[in-house]
Amino acid sequence: MSSCVRSLAPLLLSLGILFAGAVAAQGAPPLDPQADAPGTDAPEAETPLPPGAQELEAIVVTGRQPGPGLWKVRKGDHVLWILGVQSPLPKRMEWDSTNVERRIAASQEVLTAPSATLDADIGFFRGLTLLPSLLKARKNPDGKTLRELVTPEQYARWTVLKARYIGGDDGVEEWRPLFAALELYRKAIARTGLSDSQVVMDLVRKTAKRSGVPVTEPKVVVKVADPKSALKEFSRTTLDDTQCFAKTLERIEADLGTMVVRANAWAAGDIETLRANTHPTQWSACAAAMTGNAIARKAGFADIEARVRAKWMEMAEAALARNASTFAILPAGEMFAADGYLARLAAEGYAIEEP
Repeated sequence: MSSCVRSLAPLLLSLGILFAGAVAAQGAPPLDPQADAPGTDAPEAETPLPPGAQELEAIVVTGRQPGPGLWKVRKGDHVLWILGVQSPLPKRMEWDSTNVERRIAASQEVLTAPSATLDADIGFFRGLTLLPSLLKARKNPDGKTLRELVTPEQYARWTVLKARYIGGDDGVEEWRPLFAALELYRKAIARTGLSDSQVVMDLVRKTAKRSGVPVTEPKVVVKVADPKSALKEFSRTTLDDTQCFAKTLERIEADLGTMVVRANAWAAGDIETLRANTHPTQWSACAAAMTGNAIARKAGFADIEARVRAKWMEMAEAALARNASTFAILPAGEMFAADGYLARLAAEGYAIEEP
């Protein structure tokens, strides 16, 4: 998986949450909660997992953890300190952020993680008028259900995982495989005691603000001029998203335990355990489904990976050139990826030091 697809994972999750909880996000009650929203409560009876899947209790990391170390990128006497952030992480994790806060306070600039975002330029009330279109867009355009779109073997596995992590509501059965998969993933990691929340980034921003350090966002913004028309067109578009669905099932069945290991290793500053416990993710397949269709290409998503990668590299190198000290955030997987941002900086001749 390319380095930029990893950086697009938060965008994909936010899109899934947007469609899954569009009404709640606008602060209004669901139009039809029985038909349009999956259950929020887990079933009372335990549902057996499919063969090979892992049985996990919700994890609780107790005590104050030492926290992760920082990577150092050097250009002469200028330093770029990089915090690799693991996701998901334990919901109630406490980690010693003293070193991170000290490095931020001593820096002249903070770079957030590379990202892409949608800008529809709409206000709250106009957003409310788009709710019916949002709810329709997450459903399959031809009215088919998941049972009709995925293989019988995949659907059998989905049924077990859905009962365990989502609950008994069947509205999600009408969703596109991609959005159903993202909802299942979100609920599964929550059940395991993990969260994709931005707790680390929140701390970094607060520290930078308190210390008077400017924050720069290496972010590619894709503007949607007419969101209502775009949603209508999207609702008629068929996505090639069955691979995203299949890869998400595989990840939930096989990788939840490793997610826990990685989360705890990150909190403990255990670099070698992080390095040794990698697992293929669903993000490449899901990104391809979202960016490979005609409407996404029309909106400007066709080359989004290259644009995000170029944006971060440009800003990181510029920061290294002008600042004695810069603090940056990257996904933890980038620290070890052969095609990651650190590898690209090393290829450009920068000196890299591990924690």
